[in-house]
This record gives sequence, structure tokens and C-alpha cells, in this order.
Amino acid sequence: MPKEKEDNPLQNAANDAWSKNWLVPVLLLMLRQWNSYGYQLMEKMAAFGLASMNPGTFYRTLRQMEKDGMVSSCWDTSEGGPARRIYSITEAGEAYLKYWADSLNQYQKMMESFFQLYNGTGSAHVQQDNRQERDGGKE
Repeated sequence: MPKEKEDNPLQNAANDAWSKNWLVPVLLLMLRQWNSYGYQLMEKMAAFGLASMNPGTFYRTLRQMEKDGMVSSCWDTSEGGPARRIYSITEAGEAYLKYWADSLNQYQKMMESFFQLYNGTGSAHVQQDNRQERDGGKE
């Protein structure tokens, strides 16, 4: 790999921004599947391409999510060793996750239309259909 791509600060900034934007919805998605403690959640972030997350940023985000009512936590003292904070998703977190999923669904449709036009496999009708869907069927 060329050195300029490895050390490209613009690319690194883009990756950091991507990670920060996706951290909350990915955490909520994981907590929707299972309750977990912070370190375990951070390990599982790698499956979403968020492997290089700063632990400080990660835990601050979890605490802010708890303050915002999207997650709740309690101390788990059932296993040997120090107590660990177990996180779970709340109803507000479920609602936020649904909002994200709905938004991403719309975004995915727009991306498909974009690439159909870009690759020459779509038509101007794709734009018209998307406009009508976005505007609720109104012209």
C-alpha cells in the first residue's frame, strides 16, 4: 500500500467521523440483541469496522447515552472479580434505533438510484419515483 494512503490525515479524519456517527446506533443495535458490559461491547465493535475506537470516547458515549435515556445500566457482581456495569437498551433507545433504521432504509434507496443512474442501468424515472416517494406521492 502506498505510504500516502497509510498516513493520509484526511482519510483518518473521515474514518474517525464515520466511527463517531455510527457509534450510537451500532451500540443500540448490539444491545438490542444482548445486554453486555462495556469492554465486551467495544470488542464486538470490530464487526462493524469500528475497531480503532478510543476507549475514552467509547465510555463517554455510553454514559451520555445513559443520561439521554437510550440505555440503562446496573452493576453485575455475580461473577468473581470486580463488579462490571451491564448495559441494556431502553424504550427510548429502541425508538432512536428505529428512527436510524428507517432513515438508513431511505438512504439505501437513494444510493441504489444513484448507482443505477451512475452505471447507466437506471432512467430518469428513478428520480421521479424517488421524488414522489419522498414527497408522499405529491407532485
